[in-house]
Amino acid sequence: MKRQATAVWNGTIKEGSGNLSTQSTTLNKTQYSFKSRFEEGVGTNPEELLAAAHAGCFTMKLSAVLTEAGFNPTSLETTATVELLNGAITSSHLVVTGKIDGISKEKFEESVKEAEANCPISKAINATITSEATLL
Repeated sequence: MKRQATAVWNGTIKEGSGNLSTQSTTLNKTQYSFKSRFEEGVGTNPEELLAAAHAGCFTMKLSAVLTEAGFNPTSLETTATVELLNGAITSSHLVVTGKIDGISKEKFEESVKEAEANCPISKAINATITSEATLL
């Protein structure tokens, strides 16, 4: 499987702007700029997109881990916080809440750690990955 995205940038780093488009068109010329990346401007930025990718990938992997262990997750919600420091992604922190009937807190936390270590985005980034898990 291959997926594709396109970035367009016009101008200097601070005054310029660009847009991002994805193969699925979920992002279709979505604005990004210096302000949206390093300040609080309108638009997205690579770190926000990486956080979304990590949250989505991890949550799907967690669902797979739980399903393979014989559990049926009613709901899983993950927030990923990615940190950019000195020009590098240094960490991604995952906060997950799950509602799964019949699972112990220990088994849920074990499943979270397995998903954290083995989702493709976790494997792709060179950063410290941590997580917090809450079972409802």
